[in-house]
Amino acid sequence: MTTVPQLEDLGDLNGRRVLVRADFNVPLEDGVITDDLRIKSALPTIKWLVDQGASVTTCSHLGRPKGEPNPAFSMDPVRARLAELAPGVELMENLRFNPGETSNDPAFVSELINGFDAYVNDAFGASHRAHASIVGPPQHLPSAAGRLLAREVEVLGGLRTNAKRPFVAILGGAKVSDKLAVIEALLESVDSIIIGGGMAYTFLAAKGHNVGSSLLEEDMIDTAKRLLDSDATIYLPSDNFALGPGGKIGDPSAGGEVRPVGNDMSEGWMGLDIGPGSAAEFCDVILDARTVLWNGPMGVFEDPRFEAGTRTVAEAVGQTHGFTVVGGGDSAAAAKQFGVAADIDHVSTGGGASLELIEKGDLPGLAALRGEFSG
Repeated sequence: MTTVPQLEDLGDLNGRRVLVRADFNVPLEDGVITDDLRIKSALPTIKWLVDQGASVTTCSHLGRPKGEPNPAFSMDPVRARLAELAPGVELMENLRFNPGETSNDPAFVSELINGFDAYVNDAFGASHRAHASIVGPPQHLPSAAGRLLAREVEVLGGLRTNAKRPFVAILGGAKVSDKLAVIEALLESVDSIIIGGGMAYTFLAAKGHNVGSSLLEEDMIDTAKRLLDSDATIYLPSDNFALGPGGKIGDPSAGGEVRPVGNDMSEGWMGLDIGPGSAAEFCDVILDARTVLWNGPMGVFEDPRFEAGTRTVAEAVGQTHGFTVVGGGDSAAAAKQFGVAADIDHVSTGGGASLELIEKGDLPGLAALRGEFSG
């Protein structure tokens, strides 16, 4: 299992200035925070540091301002909320206002750490990126993982080595190519993989089905065949909900018939969710599991016509007695939307970071904390 230095390894912090790299990339609408979970998630680390007598300054990115100041991505709303939750804790301006952040410019690193005595990384969701604020400070300051980051490493790292069996992975989302490396890595440690979402149609095509106008990566069909021909236990949908010609995803008013179909679809029909038979079969597998990792929806759940499959799987993940992990991103949004987030043992704060840690067993940000980053 990957290890990282803990807060306690920083020694006496009384009177010291500590820079905390947090993930305050919160959703905003018209300059108003719509969900402050990411700010609240950093509070255990901040509180611990303050209780040790440290002076804490936080830093984070927000959105994609493309290396220059942009009022739309100002940290002011975050700063105001942080002041309510953790009075006296400072917050720098958006790190990505400086192009040196994403390019890992040593000059920006020097500017960032000037005047600080220690560094804490609590931004798991950004730790798969070799950005200046992630990999730079540990090269110059005593450094450690914050509570949030340490917990992510403990849980996700443990999936690779200590998962109770049966261990079932549920993978959804759009493309096989996006998750091929993760699928191959998981096949070495899981007992079975459930595949839904848009990526399932490439696998169904590999089995000879006509998937109509469904999402299909033709250049990945041979790869899907290879995975299906292996000794791995891979569950695919047996039925689907499809949208007929003339329909528009996310816009029921545009028309287009929605109907249950098997795995062979007529031209012009697009599979957008697993059907009830698939959902029932998947649920049986999930409910028998002792460890479940879920990453990716079973369909376009943002459209109420195609939410049933993801809802059913989400509810099964919430109900199973096994240890459950949701890998951030759309899956976390679905768990929240369908009211099961509180029933999940661990909801990761990083979609891409969680998958990369499971795939590779390490991240640039973790290697940097151990003094092992080179890049």
